[in-house]
Amino acid sequence: MSINFEEIYKKSLNNEYLTRDECNYILNINNNEEFKKLLDITYKIRKKYKGNKVSVQILTNAKSGNCSQDCKYCAQSCISKANIDKYPLIEYEKLLNNGKIGKNKKVARHCIGLSGITFTDKQIDEFCEYIKNLKKEVNTDICCSIGFLTRDQAKKLKEAGVNRINHNLNTGRNFYKNICTTHTYDERIKNIEMFKELGFEMCCGGIIGLGESQDDIIDMLFEVKRINPKSVPINFLIPIKGTPLEKSDISKLTPEYCIKVLCLARLLNPKADVRCAAGREIHIKDKQNLMFYAVNSIFASGYLTADGQNIDDTIKLIEDAGFEYEIE
Repeated sequence: MSINFEEIYKKSLNNEYLTRDECNYILNINNNEEFKKLLDITYKIRKKYKGNKVSVQILTNAKSGNCSQDCKYCAQSCISKANIDKYPLIEYEKLLNNGKIGKNKKVARHCIGLSGITFTDKQIDEFCEYIKNLKKEVNTDICCSIGFLTRDQAKKLKEAGVNRINHNLNTGRNFYKNICTTHTYDERIKNIEMFKELGFEMCCGGIIGLGESQDDIIDMLFEVKRINPKSVPINFLIPIKGTPLEKSDISKLTPEYCIKVLCLARLLNPKADVRCAAGREIHIKDKQNLMFYAVNSIFASGYLTADGQNIDDTIKLIEDAGFEYEIE
C-alpha cells in the first residue's frame, strides 16, 4: 500500500487517530524521498504547536535500586545484577544542587525519579518536605516518577509543589507480560487515571527495543493518545549489563527507525511535548539534528542509572540544528 502524506497531515492537525496500516507504513518507510516527506509533515505539526523551541530537562535519581518489581530492562529491579549505586532517599543538598544547576542553565524542568512501586506515608512526608524546600529555593517546574501512590499520598505531593507525574506504559498491552510480571498493565492505567483525576499533568510514554513488534509500538502509542498526556517521552533501550535484556538485539534501532518512531509519536500526539529520552546518543547518533523535526524536548546529563550527554553539549546540539532551547 501507499499513503497520502497530506491526508496524514490533516488527520494529525485535527488530532485524529491514524489507521494501523498508516502507522505501520510510516514505521516501514525505506526510501529517502518518503522519509523526507514524513519529516516535512511532522515538522509542520511540530512547528504549529511547539514552534522551534526545545525544552531541556534534567533527571535526578533520588532513590536508587532495591525495587521489588521485576521489569527486565531496569537496572534497579529485584532481578537485576547490574553494578549500580543503591541508596534510600538522597540528601536534600544533592537534590538542591541539581536543581540549582538546572536553574543556572535555564533548563525547563527538573525530573525526579524514585525507585520502588509503593512508599510509606513517612517516606512520602519526608520527600514532600524536600519538594517544598526545593520550590522555595529554586522554583523550577518539577515532575516525579514515583510508582504507585495512594490517593492521599498523591494529594500531599501535589500540595508540596509537584505539578507533573511520569508514569510510562513502557510497551503495548499484549507484550507487557514479557517485560514485567509483578504488576499489571491495567494497574499502571489505573494509577495514571488517579493522578489525572487529582489534577496532575501526566508524562506518559514508553521504551522501544524491548523485543516488541511494531504492532506493540502502535498499541502503546494509541493508548498514550487516549491518555492525552502533556508529555510523551520515547526511550530507546540501553541494554544494561546485569539485566535480562543486556544482550537484546537492538540492530533494528537505526537512526532512521528511531526518528520514524518519534515522528509517529508526534503525529499521534500533535499538541504534546514529545521528548526523545534515553538512548538518543547511542541509537540516533549523528542524525540527532533530524529528531527535532518531531521532538520539542530532550533530557540532558543522564538517565537514572545510565550516562548521557551533558547540558552544555545538549544546548549546542539544539542550537547547531537551528533550534533554540526553551526557558520556562
